[in-house]
Amino acid sequence: MTQQWVAGFRSAVISPYETIRLTEPRGFSDQTVRQVLHMAGGGEQLRVRLSNRYGRSPLTVADARVAERKTAGEIVAETDTGVRFGGLAQVTVPAGGEVVSDPVGLPVRAGADLVLSLHLPAETGPATFSHMPGETSYVAAGNRTAAASLPGAEEVPCRFYVTGIDVLAEEGTAVAVAFGDSWFEGVGTTPGTNRRSVDALNRRLERGWTVNQGIAGNRLLTDEIGEHALARFEQDVLSVPGAAHVLVNFGINDLGLPGMVGLPPATAGELIAGFAELARRAHEAGLTIHAATVGPFAGAVYPGHNTPEGLAARREVNEWIRTGGAFDSVFDVARAVEDPERPDHIRPEFDSGDGMHLNDAGAEAMAAAVDLRALAF
Repeated sequence: MTQQWVAGFRSAVISPYETIRLTEPRGFSDQTVRQVLHMAGGGEQLRVRLSNRYGRSPLTVADARVAERKTAGEIVAETDTGVRFGGLAQVTVPAGGEVVSDPVGLPVRAGADLVLSLHLPAETGPATFSHMPGETSYVAAGNRTAAASLPGAEEVPCRFYVTGIDVLAEEGTAVAVAFGDSWFEGVGTTPGTNRRSVDALNRRLERGWTVNQGIAGNRLLTDEIGEHALARFEQDVLSVPGAAHVLVNFGINDLGLPGMVGLPPATAGELIAGFAELARRAHEAGLTIHAATVGPFAGAVYPGHNTPEGLAARREVNEWIRTGGAFDSVFDVARAVEDPERPDHIRPEFDSGDGMHLNDAGAEAMAAAVDLRALAF
């Protein structure tokens, strides 16, 4: 059987030097960082991708190991496998750089939780990280990468340095990329339970899978949180091996986040132009592109989000998404989760409690809005 390397897991990263912070950045020194990676897809071998994209000095990883997860920060000991880079256990990642490991002979299945343990022997400075992934990482002193468990480890709600796992899968395996904000990353769903909308979508798929490149707080047009969508499209979508489809979910933060810092929201025209540019670039690269309508946020508890201008722009943008013909399909998340009596609000049974994010049931409803017939895996 002919095989190919495709993305089996992705984790979009941000800079620790941004001014808008929802999670406090940090660094490490002679510590082990153990992180949980929920695999969208599986294969007979894997490769680990590490990034020092936003680091200001070289990053040294003295030891890296992968294993299947047993529970919390505990691994299945008999699956514990060393990771090598150019045949060596230690690797130095230059500032702004990324490395890909040698193939690792650990078979992994779709839906499994993989554990990656990194020993960072020297002062790292603030780390390139995924700031709200809905998973707990475990930090312990010294090199504990091979330890079956890490009792007393510090628990941190972020991932660090890891941007992906590639898997050796059957040739022709197609991957979709969920490219968006917190509604993909899973803010509002129960942490550590894989109830994100992207996880729910993967449970619906009979073939292929979707990797998650959501960043909480991310915007289509403006940096922070994370590089804006048009800027990161090449890195986080087009460079993903096996990518054939992209699902996009943006707009809420362009319309709501500026109010938190005293600025006006993006206009409907600006957002429409940005969405059209994403569609053009996806089609130019040979990908199909599928767009979510902008979800309701009138009940948001965050100061400045809930403005008449932003809500009016949301309605105008959604009408264009539905009728403009720019996308290969539209999944109408707004209608799937809105309160019929107050359509600018999330239905109470789907509201995580902050008026802006979906709970587990809401994430299921978001995934159910995707027309699987449009994703030709």
